[in-house]
Amino acid sequence: MTSAKIVIAGGFGVGKTTSVGAISEIPPIKTESWMTAATEHTDRLDPGTGKTTTTVALDFGRVTIDDALVLYLFGTPGQPRFWPMWDDLVRGAVGALVLVDTRNLESSFPAVNYFEHDAGVPWVVCVNLFDNVQTHALEDVRDALSLPAHVPLLAADVRESRNVARALLAVVDHARDRVGPLAIAAH
Repeated sequence: MTSAKIVIAGGFGVGKTTSVGAISEIPPIKTESWMTAATEHTDRLDPGTGKTTTTVALDFGRVTIDDALVLYLFGTPGQPRFWPMWDDLVRGAVGALVLVDTRNLESSFPAVNYFEHDAGVPWVVCVNLFDNVQTHALEDVRDALSLPAHVPLLAADVRESRNVARALLAVVDHARDRVGPLAIAAH
C-alpha cells in the first residue's frame, strides 16, 4: 500500500476544515479556536456566514482510496498570520488542493501565488460551491486568478464526501502526470 500526503489550502473561511471533515475516515484532528472580539479585525468574514471558529494550526484526516492508496490530508490555516507554517505543512506532500470562494476571490490570491511560485508541488484549484451554487463560469475564475493552463480547475460543494473524493483524485492524477508514479510511490 502506498500513502500520500495532500495539502488542502486556501483563504480564510473557504472550506478547508469542512472538506477534511467531509471525507476523513477517522475523526479529523482539528485545531480550531473560537473567534472572539480580540480577532475581530484580523479574522473578518462577511455577516451571515455563521462561522464561529477558525483553524489555528492545521486540520488532519485520512482517507483510503483503494487497496493501493491511502491519503493523509493536511488542511492549512487561512489567515495571513499563519502563512509561515505552510512551508512545513507542504513539506513531503505530493500535491495540493487549493480551495477558492468566488464570493471572496481576493482571499484566494495568496494561496494561488504560494503554490504557483513557492511550494514546488503539483496543485489543483477547486471552486467551493457554497450552497451547491456555481456563481461564475470556471473559465472566468481561471482568468480572474490568472491560473496557468496546466493547473486543473474544477468546482464542487466540499460538504459532500463524494465531491471531496473527486477533487482529491484530481490532485493525485495531476501529481502523477506532473511528477510520475514513482515520485508518488516514494511518498
